[in-house]
Amino acid sequence: MTTTALDDVSTEDDRGGGGGSIGAGRGLGWLLAITGALGVLASFVITTDKIELLKDPNFTPACTVSPIVSCTDVMKSWQADVFGFPNPVAGLVLYGAVVAIGMGVVAGARYRRWFWVGLNIGTFLGTAFCMWLMSQALYDINALCLWCTLAWLTTLTMFWYTTVHNIKHGIIRVPQGVRGAVLEFHWVVPVLWYGVIALLILTNWWTYWSSLL
Repeated sequence: MTTTALDDVSTEDDRGGGGGSIGAGRGLGWLLAITGALGVLASFVITTDKIELLKDPNFTPACTVSPIVSCTDVMKSWQADVFGFPNPVAGLVLYGAVVAIGMGVVAGARYRRWFWVGLNIGTFLGTAFCMWLMSQALYDINALCLWCTLAWLTTLTMFWYTTVHNIKHGIIRVPQGVRGAVLEFHWVVPVLWYGVIALLILTNWWTYWSSLL
């Protein structure tokens, strides 16, 4: 199978039946909508807990369950306000936009090439930012926020499958062999990516995790 069920659109549409716009399968639409919704959920919970923490410095978020799994430490760090305001506030807007795009695809919307390129760039920048936040959590803050972790995973998922869509439709041009491999084994990259994140979390706090066994 050299295509993905997530991005199954007819060849007639692919050849330009939409006046230069490019459609996507409902599977991709639902993936964007669901990952965007999970991002909104994570951003909403972190934002509300951040507000409570600002009102009461002694407030303990529900996701602070141990010295390592501590949303409190993450929320109090300077990395939580990189742009001068809480990071999840931007997440509420940006993940919400992804939900709207995904539901548009489900409803049959078609977008211009520049729109798909923009979505790819946006999700790439979001993923890069999430991976930076992950490195800060692991090696500087030395604490893990479960809601933040959910945001990392959803962001890299929407980035990768937007990339797969763009490679399939020639928006991102790659050699035919690379295109075939990406479409055939599209699941490999996210699985490996999740595995690396899990491995980094496990090894960074191995002493703590082993003490729980």
